Amino acid sequence: MAGRTGLSVHALRFYEREGLLVGPVVHTAGGRRRYATVDVDWLLICVKLRESGMPLADLKRFAGLVRHGPGNEAERLHLLDTHRQRVEAQIQALEECRSIISRKVGVYAQHLARGEAGGLWDPTA
Repeated sequence: MAGRTGLSVHALRFYEREGLLVGPVVHTAGGRRRYATVDVDWLLICVKLRESGMPLADLKRFAGLVRHGPGNEAERLHLLDTHRQRVEAQIQALEECRSIISRKVGVYAQHLARGEAGGLWDPTA
């Protein structure tokens, strides 16, 4: 499971302790955890939601709703849509940052190519 999801064993156990799995974890006679394909698919979604900044509380709420089954789709949609809006705002902010950085890279590259880099934002001047 760790190899298929990119999560460490420690992280998998954290997800389990926090109630983020949608199904029960089955143990073998030897005590090893056995995960179904649906568990792998679910954890891959959870990983992407966390990587994109979904708060743990929202992820727990979403997992609980999924675990509960049909009838709460509107609430699931609201959680996902709210998160999507946060991600879109982050992307816009990052694009603005990238634009500024690209302009500065261009300015420095031009000055260095012309041998005129001295004095670029020189606080000692």
